[in-house]
Amino acid sequence: MKSVSPVPLLLLTVLWSCAPAPDGAGTGIGQSGSTVTAIINADAHTMTAAGRIGNAIILLKDARVAAVGSDIDVPDGARIIDAHGNTVTPGLIASATHLGLVEVSSSLDTDDRSASSDMLGASFDIRYGLNFNSVLIPVARADGVTHAVIVPGASAQTPFAGTGALISTGDGDDLLVQSDIAMFAGIDGPSASQSGQSRSSRWTALRLALGQAGRPDSGADVSGSELEAVLRRADLNALRPVAEGSMPLVLRTQRESDIRQAVALARDFGIQVILYQADEAWRAAELLAEHNIPVILDPMANLPRRFDNIGARLDAAAILHRAGVPLALHAWEFQMSHNAGQELRQAAGIGIANGLPWQAALEALTVGAARIWGIEEHIGSLEAGKGANLVIWSGDPFEMTTRPLTVIVDGQEVPLETRQTLLRDRYMPMITGADRTGQENSR
Repeated sequence: MKSVSPVPLLLLTVLWSCAPAPDGAGTGIGQSGSTVTAIINADAHTMTAAGRIGNAIILLKDARVAAVGSDIDVPDGARIIDAHGNTVTPGLIASATHLGLVEVSSSLDTDDRSASSDMLGASFDIRYGLNFNSVLIPVARADGVTHAVIVPGASAQTPFAGTGALISTGDGDDLLVQSDIAMFAGIDGPSASQSGQSRSSRWTALRLALGQAGRPDSGADVSGSELEAVLRRADLNALRPVAEGSMPLVLRTQRESDIRQAVALARDFGIQVILYQADEAWRAAELLAEHNIPVILDPMANLPRRFDNIGARLDAAAILHRAGVPLALHAWEFQMSHNAGQELRQAAGIGIANGLPWQAALEALTVGAARIWGIEEHIGSLEAGKGANLVIWSGDPFEMTTRPLTVIVDGQEVPLETRQTLLRDRYMPMITGADRTGQENSR
């Protein structure tokens, strides 16, 4: 790990903490007694056919976007937030993360990603381990993330890891938005070697399971002990929506040969397949576009961590975008969730620096990600009827010196306070007026 001088970090923290917020920020939507909030003077990136609207007005009512445009009448009594010409985007969607599932990876009592039993597979449901008090969730929303798809960890015993869920980063005790958003499975070298299997055996097991799950009588031929029979029946029941095509199957795989096998799987079973990680997906970009197979990619991946991704390259996102492959972004370090939004925005910036258009990068973090997860009717864009989830930025969202000035989740302005900012305010007396006065009085 590279050592970082504390002086620039200290200076950056002070600059961020002293930057002005938009008018009205910090009071909370709806707390002023008005059910309508108007964001004015916004440079709005709507992520709709309307595109970018300068000097826009965004009306929010009852946790939804009521109207977006440059010639909208602001109702009398509406609460006003002046964006001062700053960039306003839909809230960012973090695809494939462990946010709320892992606090400290080295502390097992805070790691709820994976099923520990070798008998649980597809029926493992990640939602029950969600910790809405995680100190990492406020960090994510303070970096512009309003929603995240949380995923189960890989299983060594079975290709299937279980089902993921959609959560919001709102300030409350019920962050679960949608359970069973997708089934997750892993096909790669490390997962096969952990279970003493070849890669072929995992593909065979996956195909056999999907075939059996698609049969009406799939629960009738279970064998083994009573508990094993119950768990086997639960796994097959969990796979049935995948086999029927109503739930996507997310395959964590990286090697080109496995990516082509994934396309064949989608074709043979008529199911929805999403590729996750998929560092070598660029090698099959035309094939993926032809079959409309989405990819969740880390644009920062350019080093072969193993033989599976020896073809990783920095312009992979740009290649996939040019081919027309549906794209969402994630970041390898971000998967552990400790700097979710920052890592996600940095990944997008790296993609832009290597040929991915700016608008395409924003789409991959908003409406594009929402389409992949099947939630685009509710979130991902700024248009009438969608959920009120947006961010007012201090500058370009993909510049690391930019920060959110206001974050709104489900119509409520959420606090941008985190454990880090609390520690900053406690241990950096020069920032707080009270402590500064105390210092002066002690001289």
